[in-house]
Amino acid sequence: MSNARHRFLDELAERFASHGAEPYGESVSQAEHALQCATLAERAGCADSLVIAALLHDIGHLYEDPATIERRDLRHEEFGAHLLRDLLPEAVWQPVRLHVAAKRYLCAVDPSYQASLSPASRHSLSLQGGAFEESAAQAFLTAPYAQDAITLRRLDDLSKDPAMRTPELPYFFPLLERLLRIDRHQTQLRPAS
Repeated sequence: MSNARHRFLDELAERFASHGAEPYGESVSQAEHALQCATLAERAGCADSLVIAALLHDIGHLYEDPATIERRDLRHEEFGAHLLRDLLPEAVWQPVRLHVAAKRYLCAVDPSYQASLSPASRHSLSLQGGAFEESAAQAFLTAPYAQDAITLRRLDDLSKDPAMRTPELPYFFPLLERLLRIDRHQTQLRPAS
């Protein structure tokens, strides 16, 4: 494995270690949530790219100030997609970018979906703009990777079980390594500028 890949995986592990234990309004930590989501994607037979998207869908939260996360939405999905865009295939970063839009879409087309959201997810929905209007919902469906984003969103909603056991982060590294597109000039995650 190249040094660039080692550095990427080391930084990812450091972010999970330094910020992953922080709560974000759910009954599990951010790291537990990510690992549950990836585990459920793997168990469901999702494509490798969607398993890694599930693992990294909330990576933007790992760069937020925990003191302010309850009061505002930092568009973590866009931030995360920006971090991953040059590192991983579009089939990974596009579902990451669209997973909040998928929640807004599902709330627009299925009232029972919105009623089933956790209190923290309902709160973040209000910060994220609420359910889509009909035209926005239809436009969302035409976006590339919209269906993967909907699958990711449903996995996201299931990944809040304090009793669920998952593999540790390094379990997913071989799969992640196969998907990485790091050249010698890109050696780490870079926050949006």
